[in-house]
Amino acid sequence: MPRRARLAQGGIPWHIIQRGNNRSACFYCDADYILYLDTLFEQAKAFDCEIHAYVLMTNHTHLLLTPERSDGPGMLMKHLGQRYVQYINRTYQRSGTLWEGRYKSTLVESADYVLACYRYIEMNPVRAGIVPHPGLYRWSSYGINAQGRMSERVTPHAEYLALGREVSQRFKTYSGLFKTEMDIDIVDQIRQSTNGNYALGSDQFKGQIERMLKRRARPGKAGRPTS
Repeated sequence: MPRRARLAQGGIPWHIIQRGNNRSACFYCDADYILYLDTLFEQAKAFDCEIHAYVLMTNHTHLLLTPERSDGPGMLMKHLGQRYVQYINRTYQRSGTLWEGRYKSTLVESADYVLACYRYIEMNPVRAGIVPHPGLYRWSSYGINAQGRMSERVTPHAEYLALGREVSQRFKTYSGLFKTEMDIDIVDQIRQSTNGNYALGSDQFKGQIERMLKRRARPGKAGRPTS
């Protein structure tokens, strides 16, 4: 069965996941993480994508970004993946694939869902049991979005900016979002939409995406179609 074409649209946030082949490691030392991030932001600039949040786990990555054009994320991930694989193969004298097929993605509705994706991404190290608090994990955007770590490469989304007029107020409000656990239904929606290549948001948003792209943007009903 041919795979479904990716939902792709500029001006709308995307949540992207890329996993290592067979869930194998993609990062082996600090230099690998640094090289990946440098390449990520270089390619994001080249293909007009604003990065809002990220986390680099040992065997997979998460990104929240907004592209200016619909092909931006695809070009970003292609060039990022190629350059990083070349670096890994050269550095560790290996060959073969590093990534598990194509990356997973979902288009994200701004209201209610963008900040949920911020939290979902930056809480990954906590859910994985690596650290007890996201601020203790080095390879995510939490330190930038919640703790004021300086970075000109991460661009705040409008929903993040709406958390407060002053920078200090935004840090305080944003970090406060992490004091409670995420609603399990939202977590499931993020996972299912990203893995299934569906739109993440309200029914109204999904309908908007379907009309815009003239394609289904939500799971179909189970069972055979009726005539």
